[in-house]
Amino acid sequence: MAATFQLDLDSIDLEATFIDHDGIYKILPHAHEFKLLSGVCMIDTDKRHIVAYADIAQDDWWVRGHVPGRPILPGVLMLEMAAQTSAVLAKSVQSDDSFIGFGGVAECKFRQSVRPGSRLFILGVGQDIRARRVVCRTQGVVDRRLVFEAEITGMVLR
Repeated sequence: MAATFQLDLDSIDLEATFIDHDGIYKILPHAHEFKLLSGVCMIDTDKRHIVAYADIAQDDWWVRGHVPGRPILPGVLMLEMAAQTSAVLAKSVQSDDSFIGFGGVAECKFRQSVRPGSRLFILGVGQDIRARRVVCRTQGVVDRRLVFEAEITGMVLR
């Protein structure tokens, strides 16, 4: 059975860069190894849709230790990427300077592994973006295959 994506990938220019890596981390406070996203190729604040991506490299910091000889992107890092994507969407919708902390994850499923050399797209649909809470449905996609899905909740910390 083919995966059902929450956004129509054929209508999105997946080669575009709407916000580059440096632009993302002007929005988010993450540093060093936790600057996980490479770019955002689409954001629609009216519909509350976003597509971000992460280029998974052979020399990423986790490769050496996460299954030596068969490196697999840790699921927890995929969820962190989804949380960061959700935060970029929420901050773009709300346009404020507050910090959005990871508040929870629900309905999470990992369907395939992600290996170095891949581009992981993170699709996000804002379900509930308020002054103190953000809920976003996310999906991870590699080569048009669904690799994970999760509902991400963020809490606005002032």
